[in-house]
Amino acid sequence: MVTLDASEDMQRLVDSGVVAVMRGADADTIIEVADALAAGGVTAFEITADNPEAMGLIEEVSASFTEEEAIVGAGTVLDGETARSAIASGAEFVVGPTVDEGVVETCNRYGTLVAPGALTPTEAISAYEAGADLVKIFPASSMGPSHLSSIAGPLPQIPLMPTGGIDLDNVADYVEAGAVVVGAGSAIMDEEAIAAGEFETITETAREFRREIEDAREA
Repeated sequence: MVTLDASEDMQRLVDSGVVAVMRGADADTIIEVADALAAGGVTAFEITADNPEAMGLIEEVSASFTEEEAIVGAGTVLDGETARSAIASGAEFVVGPTVDEGVVETCNRYGTLVAPGALTPTEAISAYEAGADLVKIFPASSMGPSHLSSIAGPLPQIPLMPTGGIDLDNVADYVEAGAVVVGAGSAIMDEEAIAAGEFETITETAREFRREIEDAREA
């Protein structure tokens, strides 16, 4: 379901509002989890590359949805080689915790959306000038929404995706501070619910995230 259109893929991320960080995803449940997230309106899935099965999972999830239904990407990508493998497996966006020029160059070469990680304004503008499509502000919880606002103020041209510690209590604050989309892990990927097969819990949490984000955007 690769679109080869980074601007279109960016809009798909924005429309989702949340990138669900599927760290430690299991092959036995990942499709059910993705279905549950999509049912709740969260249609962007980030499968982290630190999972030994990551490339196979990206391929499996990517093949399970049309481009109208979801967008699948790779996270925790540290080098260009991993980025290339993820793209070959079907990743439509690539996220890293740091600014690695090899990752950015590889994604730019193949027309794939890329979001390197940064914390300071200097890192954010360096990432953007290197070719980032959006910048992951990470770890967001270390500095809070006011820090995001401080970056978005002087650098409004950079789409920002805060990640790390985003939950239902603070997601609206991050959107109001300038986030175009947020990354959420444990707050939306309830491990106990997944283990128990209670996928409706995942759907309801996704709905609540979307509700908070839409309200904040309208405000």
